[in-house]
Amino acid sequence: MSSQEIKDFSKWYQDTIFEAEVVDQSPTRGCFVIRPYGFAIWELIQKELDRRIKGHGAQNAYFPLLIPEEFLKREAKHVEGFSPELAVVTHAGGKELDKPYVIRPTSETIIYSTFARWINSWRDLPLKINQWANVVRWEMRPRAFLRTAEFLWQEGHAAYATREEAVEDAMTMLNEYKTFVEDFLAIPIVAKEKTATERFAGADHTFGVEGLMRDGKALQMGTTHLLSHSFPETFGIKYQDESGKMVVPWCTSWGVSTRLMGGLFMAHGDATGLILPPKIAPIQVVIIPIGRTDDQEAVLKKANELHELLTNAGIRSHLETNKAGKRPGALFFHWEQRGVPLRIELGPRDLANNSAMIVDRLEQDKNKRKTSVELDGIASAVQEHLKDFQTRLFQRAVDFRDSHWYKVTTFKEIADGIEKNVGFYQSGWCENAECEAKLKEIKASIRSVLDKPEHETCFCCGKKSTTDVLIAKAY
Repeated sequence: MSSQEIKDFSKWYQDTIFEAEVVDQSPTRGCFVIRPYGFAIWELIQKELDRRIKGHGAQNAYFPLLIPEEFLKREAKHVEGFSPELAVVTHAGGKELDKPYVIRPTSETIIYSTFARWINSWRDLPLKINQWANVVRWEMRPRAFLRTAEFLWQEGHAAYATREEAVEDAMTMLNEYKTFVEDFLAIPIVAKEKTATERFAGADHTFGVEGLMRDGKALQMGTTHLLSHSFPETFGIKYQDESGKMVVPWCTSWGVSTRLMGGLFMAHGDATGLILPPKIAPIQVVIIPIGRTDDQEAVLKKANELHELLTNAGIRSHLETNKAGKRPGALFFHWEQRGVPLRIELGPRDLANNSAMIVDRLEQDKNKRKTSVELDGIASAVQEHLKDFQTRLFQRAVDFRDSHWYKVTTFKEIADGIEKNVGFYQSGWCENAECEAKLKEIKASIRSVLDKPEHETCFCCGKKSTTDVLIAKAY
């Protein structure tokens, strides 16, 4: 699929996630209901990320949803960055509160005020805490999974004795996010530093994982931050080092959210609906019995056996019972719309041949979509199909990104090109914020600062370039 094939990508996205029963409307402004099928995807994301985060020494904890407003005001850059998005509680228990509370937009302030009690000695470091929670940021133009007033995420916070350790932690988590998104969500990622303009409010450095969606727009899918001493100093975090001196720890924070799901849908979907990578699909294989009434009993019996066999083999399998009495074509469409990677069709003729038909959701060639497989050893065949599906889906996304990655020299080339051919535009930059701001005129921004400069001049002013950057329109 490309933006040319789907004229209105925004409408396609909205229609698809509702028709695939991922989300539903809610009576709360800017918020959506995540339906069971959608939440099952989030649970799989959460499970794998939680394993990886704990593997790096973090422990899960939970901090209050309500944060004293005065906490945010202590860190000037922080409150300035979040001020337009804050939801403030001024009344509770039938009366006005003496001091208002903010519904958490992020938890740095309340977590580092707690760290001030937990960190007293060098023996308390490193301290690495993660929390799975919801946050509220008052979005003016909400879109499910991309920008909503309330969303789910994980946010990690760590404190170290040295800057080197903190930098290593920020980069480790950045690479962990990149690996997860590429290996599980099958989306190729650019994982680099953000500009000062795009930096998290209160951080010294921000790094992001950036993906390219099928309409050619960029999506920031996660960030890590080197907070250094900003929050520790604000909240009085000091500890006694090994020499007996009182010092301030070096801190980091890092997080991803349900925005990953929006990226997942937009990076892979087609005109029919979702296409889910097997590693993250709640249903990897749907079994659909096909047959006349007089054949139904034998077919259903074998379908149940097959479902049990695949489940025991660790494959997330679903048996379609067709209680609604739909025709096979309608059933096929229903599950393709929901992005299930493989479909197994089982009918009387298949039983007679001791086989089943595997149908591949990703394959566009009708002559290659269906493969007849022996029932003996079908679990191994399905596992191989799923593995191959994951690989092909990732390569498809890589090919799309690479074909929409343009190297240009001037602002005019970017402006002329980005209207016709959306994608990543690589160019040189002098690191002047005024040149960066020029991109607002074409509704674009610098998404990533690249390591190896290839351009000698800045895309805007023509002066000597100090680095290459990726420029794109973004969500």
